[in-house]
Amino acid sequence: MRKQILVALCLLAAQLTFAQESITLFNGKNLDGWVNHGEEKWFVEDGELICESGPKGEYGYLSTDKFYKDFELTLEFKQEADGNSGVFIRSTFEGTKVSGWQVEVAPPGKDTGGIYESYGRGWLIKPDPEKDKALKMGEWNTMKIRVEGPKVTSWLNGVQMVHLEDEKIGEGEGAIALQIHDGGGIRVKWRNIELVPLD
Repeated sequence: MRKQILVALCLLAAQLTFAQESITLFNGKNLDGWVNHGEEKWFVEDGELICESGPKGEYGYLSTDKFYKDFELTLEFKQEADGNSGVFIRSTFEGTKVSGWQVEVAPPGKDTGGIYESYGRGWLIKPDPEKDKALKMGEWNTMKIRVEGPKVTSWLNGVQMVHLEDEKIGEGEGAIALQIHDGGGIRVKWRNIELVPLD
């Protein structure tokens, strides 16, 4: 009996370990596994994923070619030349029209870490303005996003920015995507994009 319990515990531990294995979404070499939406520039340089405004200065997105439902995503970003961007969850695309939810990446005072619904309800939640000091403009920042059912939580450099429970988000399905905002003159770098599935 004791041996059976031990075997069962070992199997459970193996399953939990497997469920928590990290998936590298960006390989540091090319854009394999990603889909470009729009005419803005996405390229790899020195192991970093870079987005830049194109000549038209319109919205642009780079999405995963797979859908992810429940997960914990960590990535690093460095804002240069404005830095208005974002990380989309459970999102789908028609050209450059996105349906989904954005965890904001923006210059100081512009609600980095907040959650915005594009072509829908707009801002769902913004961080306390006092938390904006967690953002290091022009330096590498670490963002963590946990999405589980209707719950979304964001952290910036270890500081919890927002927590939201939303039924509509809970029903959503789609890709993870990086955004470049319209307006032109934007440049943001990304690296170490890792995902741990929770389902």
